[in-house]
Amino acid sequence: MPLPEPDRPVLLRRAQAVAEGYTDAELARMVRRKKLSRLQRGTYAEGSAVLPVDPAARHALVVLATIAGLRSPAIVSHESAAVLHQLPVWGIRLGRVHILRPPPARGTGSSRVHLHVAKVPDDQLVLAEGLLATDVTRTIVDVARTAPFESAVVMADRALHTRSTSRAALEECLGLMGPVPGRRAAARVIAFADPLSESVGESRSRVLVHRLRLPVPDLQVRVLRQDGSEIGRCDFGWKDRRTVGEFDGQIKYGRLLRPGQSPGDVVFEEKLREDELRDHRWQVARWTWHDLDRGSVVEQRIRRSFARGAG
Repeated sequence: MPLPEPDRPVLLRRAQAVAEGYTDAELARMVRRKKLSRLQRGTYAEGSAVLPVDPAARHALVVLATIAGLRSPAIVSHESAAVLHQLPVWGIRLGRVHILRPPPARGTGSSRVHLHVAKVPDDQLVLAEGLLATDVTRTIVDVARTAPFESAVVMADRALHTRSTSRAALEECLGLMGPVPGRRAAARVIAFADPLSESVGESRSRVLVHRLRLPVPDLQVRVLRQDGSEIGRCDFGWKDRRTVGEFDGQIKYGRLLRPGQSPGDVVFEEKLREDELRDHRWQVARWTWHDLDRGSVVEQRIRRSFARGAG
């Protein structure tokens, strides 16, 4: 049996189990008795372990199991590499494991494996979770070439914010790849990405504001009192319209918690802060996760704030 890793279920591949003397009938019986849990065809986890519900965490296990079962070595790439690097994969389907092999490899893979064929310099390869994978920079560029704009921006923002890469490194990586498919899409993502975006919700908000053709906001705007002290720092700001914007997510409020505080305390403090912003003639537009899927709602709130700020 393989050794467990911290906080990770113990995986058992069918080939290994058979080599150790188990039969398919025994494995099926162990699944029925919940001594094993089926991760995917040919791979099991010990029944005492709980398989992750989070799609990214589960995909990471699938990647580990799939790579171990390949007949020839491969490099983990694209969104599968992003998962190993713990980058956000919002809006990206994780149905297949993405691997990369250099030419003259051929084929598109299978129902469980998406094979990419491309040259990758050695300096763009790293070990992630013990597997050979594209580094963060190459991973971002590959995803930006193939994934929807919004999903790619979410990922690129996080990588820039955590300083896992830089805009210059992303531009250089894309330039070295030459005239590859998706080059223009990746260039748009790289140009739009911003290290000041601090969460998935803020990144999605930036994309929405862009699509609504609203004025480009400043990020992480500090609003000051007349004496120079800070009223607060807001996610977005349009100073010429005396308007700030705030994306409200549950994770954000949890991040603001201080020792001994409850979520209710944070919400109350946020209300006091907003009252003071309005007292200083700043307009506040707020929106939530649910609102991001209703662009017209966010647009109306921002435009109404603009109108009040101009009054």
